[in-house]
Amino acid sequence: MTQTQPRALAETAALDTAAFDARALQQHPAWHATKTAASALRPLQQRDGSIPDAAAHADAAEHVATLAAALRSLAPELPHDADYLTACATDFERWAAEGFGVPDFMDSLSKFHPEQSRADGAAHVVVFPMVTQNGSPDRLVEAVLIEVIWPEFIADLEAGDFSNPMFVPIRFIDFTGGYDTNSAVLFPETVAMRELVSFTWGAIFADREAARFRRVVRAASEITRLELPDDALRLLDDQGLCEQTFVMWDLIHDRTHMRGDLPFDPFMIKQRMPYFLYSLEELRCDLTAFREAVRLAASDETDEVTRDRARLVQFAVLFDRIFRFALTGSRVRNYDGLGGQLLFAWLHQRGVLHWTDTRLSIEWDEVAAAVTALGDSIDELYWRSIDRPKVAHWLAAYDLVRSTLEPHPASQWARGLPDDVLSGPPRGMTDAVLDDEFPLSMFYEALQKKLSPVIESTVGITGRD
Repeated sequence: MTQTQPRALAETAALDTAAFDARALQQHPAWHATKTAASALRPLQQRDGSIPDAAAHADAAEHVATLAAALRSLAPELPHDADYLTACATDFERWAAEGFGVPDFMDSLSKFHPEQSRADGAAHVVVFPMVTQNGSPDRLVEAVLIEVIWPEFIADLEAGDFSNPMFVPIRFIDFTGGYDTNSAVLFPETVAMRELVSFTWGAIFADREAARFRRVVRAASEITRLELPDDALRLLDDQGLCEQTFVMWDLIHDRTHMRGDLPFDPFMIKQRMPYFLYSLEELRCDLTAFREAVRLAASDETDEVTRDRARLVQFAVLFDRIFRFALTGSRVRNYDGLGGQLLFAWLHQRGVLHWTDTRLSIEWDEVAAAVTALGDSIDELYWRSIDRPKVAHWLAAYDLVRSTLEPHPASQWARGLPDDVLSGPPRGMTDAVLDDEFPLSMFYEALQKKLSPVIESTVGITGRD
């Protein structure tokens, strides 16, 4: 998400959320019709969202008619989304009238502005042909019923030093198949549209993040016999508290992508780069959130609720990174996994984290300084790289990672890339990176056998599971 759009003019705090309660809408006949029709369209679509089989058009047209009528019925229930819901119905009808080609929902997407209704409990019905990150790679029709998570302390943070007008933290109420997956984001750039529009929002499902964290970290602490502090146990015992903690983490993480001494497009959306650079960027943002949480927790000017959540953010970043991130997904260019491995090894090699007598222990008083030091190292890499050529920056980034993590024995990067690769186009360097350039350590190989089934059990999880 970029931070270039102005703050919405709507006064979000004044929203009467009782008028459009998401849990009540879940029982609304129009929502049931929306979800049912969207689910019926999905198996008729191809990967690009089109329905080329003429024999399926009659059924598809019937589903579209049902869906369009349901969206128009929902519009009065959601006055803040009425223009969008009406436009979405029109987009569906045009898609059908034009023969179910590659869908184009730019018109309705341009009218959807959840960033203008950031009030706790505000409901939205979101229906688009779209891919779901870490979910469905195909552009299928998805229908999602959500509510905003916007506690008062978050509103105060965002209105102060942590302005992030595009950030929308949300909670699942109901959803179609593309979200019965690992996907925990709702981004406008995933929607089928004829051309890119100026994006003004990006949403993250904090309830799924919190639920995954609670299940995985509880299991990991039992497997490793790690004694958790009371504050960490509070996170595992309270879904609502954990959701608020993740909202604070995500608020700061998200805005960090556009801040600092950035030697490249921080999102790297259209760039082909070695995946360890993505690892460092995501880790940089998480460690910035950690560092800011340390500062807020220690400040006498911070209110008690914010101080408390700031203490919890530190546990969330630490445990999600070293347990869930490190072992989630395949070993094919897994940049989040690499970031988790790096943080674990960094703490271990500095005597902050111990694996002795098959028990994990942590020097809690030393965690903040060590985590901050890793963040400072990445910041130093970025600051110096502004004066470096791209190739030199890539090599320096690799050196930062391998100073802590052991590369694969067959790594061309670790042995030294030949001159013809170094002097050639950057793609040669990217091609030389192994899919699993930094394999799991023996600690993680052992942990993976016991923890992977728990991680796999979180697919499709929500805060109510």
